[in-house]
Amino acid sequence: MNAMKLPSKMISSLALFGWAVAMLISCQDHQAEGAGQASASVPEFPVIAIETMDVVSEKIYPATVEGIENIGIRAKVDGYIEQIFVDEGQFVQKGQSLFRLETQALSQSAKAAQSSIQVAEAGVRLAEVEVERLKPLVEKGIVSEMELRTAQANLASAESRLAEAESQYHSVRENIEYTNIKSPVTGVVGRLPHRRGTLVGRNEVEALTTVSNINEVYVYFAMNEKDFLNFTQSVEGSSLDEKIKSMPEVQFIMANGQRFEHPGKIETVSGQIDPRTGTINFRATFPNPDFILRSGGSGSIAVPTVYENVLVIPEQATFERQGQKFVYQLESGDSLSSKLLDYIVVVDNKVLVTEGVKEGDKILAAGVGNVRGGMVIQPKEEDFQSYIDNIQPVFR
Repeated sequence: MNAMKLPSKMISSLALFGWAVAMLISCQDHQAEGAGQASASVPEFPVIAIETMDVVSEKIYPATVEGIENIGIRAKVDGYIEQIFVDEGQFVQKGQSLFRLETQALSQSAKAAQSSIQVAEAGVRLAEVEVERLKPLVEKGIVSEMELRTAQANLASAESRLAEAESQYHSVRENIEYTNIKSPVTGVVGRLPHRRGTLVGRNEVEALTTVSNINEVYVYFAMNEKDFLNFTQSVEGSSLDEKIKSMPEVQFIMANGQRFEHPGKIETVSGQIDPRTGTINFRATFPNPDFILRSGGSGSIAVPTVYENVLVIPEQATFERQGQKFVYQLESGDSLSSKLLDYIVVVDNKVLVTEGVKEGDKILAAGVGNVRGGMVIQPKEEDFQSYIDNIQPVFR
């Protein structure tokens, strides 16, 4: 059987059709390849939607510690230290003996005063006898009224001498009691600069020791004028007293860098700014049940400022130009535009923003140094809170 022969025109048409199909397939392949290359050239970056949150900012100030009662112990009488009953750092109760002074000279003075009392008492008795003797004689007209009055005056003088002698004796006895020096408060004994045998007295410049009541302690610190104004303006109250009452609790950072477990409360603010230092002094009170804090100690105090419902941006999502902060905001078409920020403060690498962006705006979360304004990106949306929780410090 012979094969069918096709007309030459039909063969040409089929060849032309095949060529067209091949060209069409080739164009589609090139278009798909171009689209893939275009997609691959748009980089991917993380973006977050801005949210509001409460943020606590802390400022740290140097501080010193004092007991609420910090009493220097001094001798009320002159004498040699005969006995020291306590040691430095010892906890003592109110009324507990601390020192005893030598009492030999005072004991002799007491004996002399007792003798003076006995002599005065004898004089009073003699004067009383004389008055009693003269009374009937005056009534009978044997002696004059003047002699009786003289005898009565002598009796009054004798009674006065007796009272003086008794007063002198009581004074000596009090001085003897003063030689037993007791603690006026419950607290901790400070340094003991004097030893047994040292002559001490009322005119001694240096105290025998100091007893500090540290059940509670005062912590003193100072703010500069700018911080003081910012702090007080952020606290509720129409007067300074009202503001002090509403001030937040503060934390004490001990010399070893650890935070004291009990918070304190600001109770007083000095009435004026020190013109020499430009600072104003604060006093906070801290409970100290375990006596960890001691008078004379030092550390720092952390004063918080609370910002409620404020816009927060991670600092690593910002960049700076001429001292101003900017962010890249995601616009329609996934392009980036730079936005100038007005902000309150940077707290723990969080920028607290007032103007420039608003809640819900999407911004570039990282890689701000690798983009430019107008650039198109592939946004990868990430959770704001998890990003804030894992915020990394920025070093510029």
